Amino acid sequence: MLELVSIEPVDYLAIGHVAVDVSLTGKQLGGTVSYSALTARVLGLRVGIVTSAGEDAPLLALEDIQIVNVPSEHSTVFENIETESGRRQTLHAQASLINFEHIPQAWRNAPIVHLAPIAQEVDAKLAGQFPASLVGVTPQGWMRSWDENGKVFATAWENSEQVLGQAGGVVMSVDDIDRDLELFELMVHHTQVLCLTEGESGAVLHWNGDRRRFRPPLVEEVDATGAGDIFAAAFFVRLSVTHDPWEAARFATNLAAYSVTRIGLDGIPTPQEIESCLMEVLS
Repeated sequence: MLELVSIEPVDYLAIGHVAVDVSLTGKQLGGTVSYSALTARVLGLRVGIVTSAGEDAPLLALEDIQIVNVPSEHSTVFENIETESGRRQTLHAQASLINFEHIPQAWRNAPIVHLAPIAQEVDAKLAGQFPASLVGVTPQGWMRSWDENGKVFATAWENSEQVLGQAGGVVMSVDDIDRDLELFELMVHHTQVLCLTEGESGAVLHWNGDRRRFRPPLVEEVDATGAGDIFAAAFFVRLSVTHDPWEAARFATNLAAYSVTRIGLDGIPTPQEIESCLMEVLS
């Protein structure tokens, strides 16, 4: 467990489990909060994470970020195996659940609060408990479940209408909804800003009844891990600054494209990539 001597205010608060991702190449740090927090930090924000992890979590990459860690014997551990029909995912362990009492008082008015569940660990009520914040949601962890052997599968998102109605922005992928576009269209009617990422095809943004597609630049993909999380952080940060979802989506699409050219956490944007993407959207 990480202990903080003092807790300083933050601009971007990410809530959810860090993950221990197991693959054929070994163990590495994963989870939406890891990628989004590192992205927000390189975008110049003060960042905090509320998570739950055991001593097995490789947290070194987050050492410069304030972390409040809910005690847990085990971290959330996912095994990911790529197959011809897509990724096969197994949940081997789940860390402790997270609710509002775990949020430090100093962080409850953070300008941006990112709810980032990966394994049903974040209390959905949190969406309505930050009235002074832009609440961004990446709901993938509310849209997956697992059987007694840990095999992960898509499931219905309970309380989705409540969360969608309270969120300032929602980002999800076509894989999160098991490519059920009818389900996505139903969600559109319950929230103001909803973005669907589609990998190399870019993203589709719905805002107040309008719809636009954003195409990414052509790059050579090496590893798409974390690209959606980087997109979400960039989108929420830019939305907070500009209050313009179209500009935020264009910026996030371009920035996330760079991330797939590198492996894992090495895909976190560089200052040069950020500057380039800002120049593109502002030109």
